[in-house]
Amino acid sequence: MAYRSLAQAASDLERTGQLVRIDHPVDADLEMAEIHRRVQEADGPALLFTRVKGSPFPALSNLYGTYERARYLFRDTLPLVEQVVRLKGDPMAILRHPWRFRQAPFAALHGLPRHRRHAPVLYGTTRIDQLPLVKSWPDDGGAFVTLPQVVTLPPGSRRIMSSNVGMYRIQLSGNDYDLNREVGMHYQLHRGIGVHHTAYNRSDEPFRATICIGGPPANAFSAIMPLPEGLSELTFAGMLNGHRFPYHFRNGHFIANEADFCITGTIRKDLLKPEGPFGDHLGYYSLRHDFPVMEVENVYHRKDAIWHFTVVGRPPQEDSIFGRLIHDLVGDLLPSEFPGIRDVHAVDDSGVHPLLLAVGSERYMPFREPVPEEILTQANHLLGKGQTTLAKFLIIADGSDHPQLDAHDIPAFFSHVLERIRWERDLHFQTQTTMDTLDYSGSGWNAGSKVVMACRGQVVRTLGTEVPSITLPDGWQQLALVRPGILALSGVPFTGYDEARIQLEKLSSALASFQLESYPLIVLQDDAGFAAMNMSNFLWTTFTRTNPSHDIHGVRSFYQFKHWGCTGPLILDARTKPHHAPPLIPDPEVKKKVDTLFQRGGPLSGVLSS
Repeated sequence: MAYRSLAQAASDLERTGQLVRIDHPVDADLEMAEIHRRVQEADGPALLFTRVKGSPFPALSNLYGTYERARYLFRDTLPLVEQVVRLKGDPMAILRHPWRFRQAPFAALHGLPRHRRHAPVLYGTTRIDQLPLVKSWPDDGGAFVTLPQVVTLPPGSRRIMSSNVGMYRIQLSGNDYDLNREVGMHYQLHRGIGVHHTAYNRSDEPFRATICIGGPPANAFSAIMPLPEGLSELTFAGMLNGHRFPYHFRNGHFIANEADFCITGTIRKDLLKPEGPFGDHLGYYSLRHDFPVMEVENVYHRKDAIWHFTVVGRPPQEDSIFGRLIHDLVGDLLPSEFPGIRDVHAVDDSGVHPLLLAVGSERYMPFREPVPEEILTQANHLLGKGQTTLAKFLIIADGSDHPQLDAHDIPAFFSHVLERIRWERDLHFQTQTTMDTLDYSGSGWNAGSKVVMACRGQVVRTLGTEVPSITLPDGWQQLALVRPGILALSGVPFTGYDEARIQLEKLSSALASFQLESYPLIVLQDDAGFAAMNMSNFLWTTFTRTNPSHDIHGVRSFYQFKHWGCTGPLILDARTKPHHAPPLIPDPEVKKKVDTLFQRGGPLSGVLSS
């Protein structure tokens, strides 16, 4: 079904039992987020909050909360869009299979944005303080828009195909913002909107922007979709919505006609204000930093407007489903975007950017030991293009060693790598470089390191499946098996890098006296039992809390010229460091209140069983 509005999509989901209407009054300050998290974690329905305290507008969350529901929303258009994206990567496919791709050439044409005056979003105007001011975590700096579509154009242009549509979080209240007149814009200058910002800084023209919320379900998805070169976000939204994206300009501002809300304004070129903190997708707060400010001109809304939001936190969350849909759509483009790469997986449980798994390919070189060669070139390509540049740990394996190797089967992938990798040879560091601004494990804001772990060749070890019998050095109290070949160790808190260096020298020396060849990876944790409880805990605690250049150690380590390696187990120091951002912890009083809502006889008692 091709939806023309968010309300139409919500009605369809309610009719088919995939949405629950919550008529009980709910507070947008922490309470709605706590309800959302519980329902999302249980793979529950979409939620329509009809009585948001302090706002005349209803609010919708968990729209894309399950993979099946997300596919359902785009059921009539997704197969054709998949064909269009596939043809972008392999144009000759239409000659090989003309009947299969017969509709694809017309899909992009029919998806082109369309200038139209009729705009339901211009039904009325409101103020920022009348919107559902959703705050998700106790220490958030204020209320945020979490699913915005931010639209900008270059200076002097109204060419819609030159527009940039991005999803950058928007702070609506709190900090030093003048409520109803200013909102915070969290974006970096290397993003598409940042390119426009730089261009406006060189011009005298005001930097106009429009923040769109809601609209047909494809609109939000399109704002985060990594699209092939030459395919605009608005065209993609039109194809996925099943009709051309209608828009026009009002007072110099772009208007998305079918959006539920459009906040128009001008981004100040000469003003930055503190934005944040904000509970982010790594499972920690991103802290206060200076970011651009938009002066609000108008807040337009539809007659049937619904405020669309999500809650961000330790993955998996609702936004994790976007990652699965993106893989469905662009997976076939990997060979053309990254020659030699067969599979890539940005691991959601680790916060997406900290850990990237990849399956590459090596050509057979006779009469030589099989060592990583071409996969190193492929790894550098991944770290030099698009969103994969944000990877902190890139683990890449040669697919010819295992034709069925799947980067999305994380336990099997780790076993494959740990059976083969040689720490004395296969570690490749980038130090004093940039990293994701939301990752506070580095040496400074947006500063840290990267490591490539490249694996090729036959099995060199059997992985241990039981906790080995070893004597732990003083202070280290708990040793746990995470999975074959991986041990977690805890007991000594991290107090500083100088102290850690001494601790690790003693630990490495002690471990060198034991037979640990079957345990190539040891991870220092705050709580070894928690990390070993499941793969999700291991991935989250390990890769969000380590900076490769500072936190990788090893048993029997050595330097050879500029190369570092070890002949015994690799040790990752994933203990919490003093400079790390605090983890996200729900407000206990709000949790108690929501507990009562879900109890038998409470207003939400049947929601989790819907």
